[in-house]
Amino acid sequence: MGRYEQYLIAFIEAFAICYILTPVVRSVALRFGFVDKPGGRHIHKVPIPLLGGVAIYLAFILTSLHRVTMDSDLLGLLAGSTVIVMVGIIDDIMELPAKLKFLGQIIAAAIVVLYGIRIEFVTNPFGGMIYLGAWSIPVTLLWIVSITNVINFVDGLDGLAAGVSSIAAFSLFVVAAEKGQATIALLTIALAASGVGFLRYNFNPARIFMGDTGAMFLGFSLATISVIGALKGATTIALAIPVLALGLPILDTAFAIVRRVENGQPFYVADKGHIHHRLLALGLTQKQAVLLIYFITSFLGVSAIVVAQMGILFGYTAVVLIIALLAFGVKRTGIVDTGSHKHVHKVMRNGGPPAVSV
Repeated sequence: MGRYEQYLIAFIEAFAICYILTPVVRSVALRFGFVDKPGGRHIHKVPIPLLGGVAIYLAFILTSLHRVTMDSDLLGLLAGSTVIVMVGIIDDIMELPAKLKFLGQIIAAAIVVLYGIRIEFVTNPFGGMIYLGAWSIPVTLLWIVSITNVINFVDGLDGLAAGVSSIAAFSLFVVAAEKGQATIALLTIALAASGVGFLRYNFNPARIFMGDTGAMFLGFSLATISVIGALKGATTIALAIPVLALGLPILDTAFAIVRRVENGQPFYVADKGHIHHRLLALGLTQKQAVLLIYFITSFLGVSAIVVAQMGILFGYTAVVLIIALLAFGVKRTGIVDTGSHKHVHKVMRNGGPPAVSV
């Protein structure tokens, strides 16, 4: 079987599993009342089932176990992602306090580190490596928890988190496949396919929400796989790819943290200044807002693929320039809210689009 043929088969397998399992998960969620009820800041008119992330998780896990040779890296990824999914399920059912959920994310990331998956060095753009030594552990924990929350924070409109994560995963896949990293390519194509399979039921109007279960799993998996790719490829470009592909939600998250700190609020208390809120406030429909973010993410994903072909110095320079231009652009256009607000609004349930106040 050819290399690219096995990638196509892995994509079809993960897509099919998620496509088939999502209605099953939806039925179970409805039967036990695990739903996001209308009212408050939500604009959906009927209860929408939660826990869609379970289908994404199962599709990825089953495909990975079938297609990827088991080693300590895969075992660490599976163990850590299982913990993050358990935390997500509990949160979707009973809404965990933010600090407890954050602790669960750290524990899941720590499990990955215990399996030896660490950012052990940074490539010096002027030659050689800068080894992190004991700093590899806190740096890896920070990386995984940060990307986990970037996807969790962006999960505010139907299909947004699933689509953005799939685009980022596919960008990682292209680079890994070109460099002959079969394990990373299989893991990323399976992750992308799982997200795409879920979109059939999650794109507006959504029939099921992924909840924290899915959003945290997708972010956690992207972060962990990129670290494995950096280890296997002896280059930090594997870490630069998700940074570029997720550039818009990363900036949105960074601006949100600054905004909330300026307001004297905890960084984890949501407000209505996120990019998806701003786009709706500007008059876009849910579909238009999501498709626009897809387009920007796809452009950044292609940029990441191009950057991966450059030398280290040029690659670093390109990453810095693209992120700087993106930050300047979103701030100038007002797509991302960087100002302060007097009122910070209660956190909405993940997946439920907000009623935006203009």
